Amino acid sequence: MTIFLAGGGTGGHLYPGISVAQALREILPEAKVLFLCTEREIDRTILEPTGFEFLTQPIVPPVKTVGGLLKFWSSWRATKDMLRKLFRERPPAAVLGLGGYAAGVAVKMASNRKIPAAILNPDVIPGKANQYLLRYVQAVCCQFEQTSRYIPANRKDKIKITGCPIRSDILSLPPRAEAAKRLGLDPVLQTLVITGASQGAATVNDAAIATLTGMKLQGWQILHLSGKDHAAAVRQRYHEADLSAAVVDFTPAMADVWAVADLAISRAGASSCAELTACGIPSILMPYPFHKDMHQRANAKVLVDSAAAILITDKKDIAKNKEKLRPAIESLIYDVPKRKSMSIAAKSLGKPDAAKNVAQVLREIVVVNR
Repeated sequence: MTIFLAGGGTGGHLYPGISVAQALREILPEAKVLFLCTEREIDRTILEPTGFEFLTQPIVPPVKTVGGLLKFWSSWRATKDMLRKLFRERPPAAVLGLGGYAAGVAVKMASNRKIPAAILNPDVIPGKANQYLLRYVQAVCCQFEQTSRYIPANRKDKIKITGCPIRSDILSLPPRAEAAKRLGLDPVLQTLVITGASQGAATVNDAAIATLTGMKLQGWQILHLSGKDHAAAVRQRYHEADLSAAVVDFTPAMADVWAVADLAISRAGASSCAELTACGIPSILMPYPFHKDMHQRANAKVLVDSAAAILITDKKDIAKNKEKLRPAIESLIYDVPKRKSMSIAAKSLGKPDAAKNVAQVLREIVVVNR
């Protein structure tokens, strides 16, 4: 039995898939998992250490220009040709779309062949790819109950509130002292974690460094996950600001990061929100400001409405972001009771069994369709 997990291009798509693949080993031990990812370097970086088999698809994201759309449709056809052969040689028992453009061909092809399919929808607002794929699947695995507002009435019966799968190591964090040692940090100091997710976020990096420059951070240390493309510039800016910080371009060891985190400044991607809530990390969220549907803002609002986070609108301007971010940080770094209450609120939103829940959904649709 083979199950295809289709999607990639970001850690936000791949890490939940890896968690589901790990859970499938327990729930369907006879199943083999094959990831159908993209040709982006981040996919190989994330998937190779896991030992799971993966194939890259030639699919590229759609770009709203004549040339961009032509390139997308050309890559769609090439991916369709590749997967047609794969489906013939290794017919899957089920297909799980992990979200985004890289899930589309495999999920639609499964539907056309009467092969059961499901999609992960960890954001509150379904993206365009998932909106398109709703008609082709038997189950939509969601992180948030609020997603039902954005699903057509005739598709609501497909919704399964599973949570967003996170890596198993994050569910059982290592001792703080051990994690701090591996990260080169002082286990005694409080830790402010800054992250723009797996690829980093330039506006978060800029806002955080500008805000922290000149601030009194007695008893605190900074761990900044910059993203590979931004690491050199981030290190240089800390050096110029005469500010000590541990800058990491990318790490798969997020369990260590969350084990030492006392406060986080973060984007509000689905996986980030799932990890923050599962680990009970109080956070200042700066949702990605360039999406038309502002879906990260909708994710952040769930945490904010539960008093688990503070929302800062990313104005894409360093001075404007600093104006809002500084008082938010100052209101939390020396207020232990407030951080504690935010931590409890975050934990109440967490769904640590999400990966098992999604694996169970896959098992059910496989059994029903046998």
